[in-house]
Amino acid sequence: MNANKRKLLAESVQKAFKGLWSAFPILISVVLLISLVNVLVDAAFFAQFFGKNNALDLAVGATFGSILAGNPATSYVIGGELLGQGVSLLAVSAFLVCWVTVGVVQFPAESILLGKRFAIARNVSAFFCSIMVAVITVFLVGLL
Repeated sequence: MNANKRKLLAESVQKAFKGLWSAFPILISVVLLISLVNVLVDAAFFAQFFGKNNALDLAVGATFGSILAGNPATSYVIGGELLGQGVSLLAVSAFLVCWVTVGVVQFPAESILLGKRFAIARNVSAFFCSIMVAVITVFLVGLL
């Protein structure tokens, strides 16, 4: 590697580190907010919003999953609790996929770090793709 390439590499690493360092407080605050919501709100709270109408349950599940955010590890527990309380698999699937992929809670941080236009496009497309994934999941489980 010649001296010019080493210099460019060093500058790139330095810029990347500065970018990560400036984003660190934002990322930490989002993680803390999500953790707080996970601790304060239990699955029984969510179960009261679901009825027996699959289309409405799909919309409610996707909406709640989008507003609140979490990690996949906690989603398994919440999903099991919701299923145990009689919530449909369609609603739980929509909730869980949106819970992990959408994230209105982290939208401000995402728009600061990646741009508002990108954050909006990613969240809207993730929302609709989550609904499609939920429907396909329930269809495939029905085939088993």
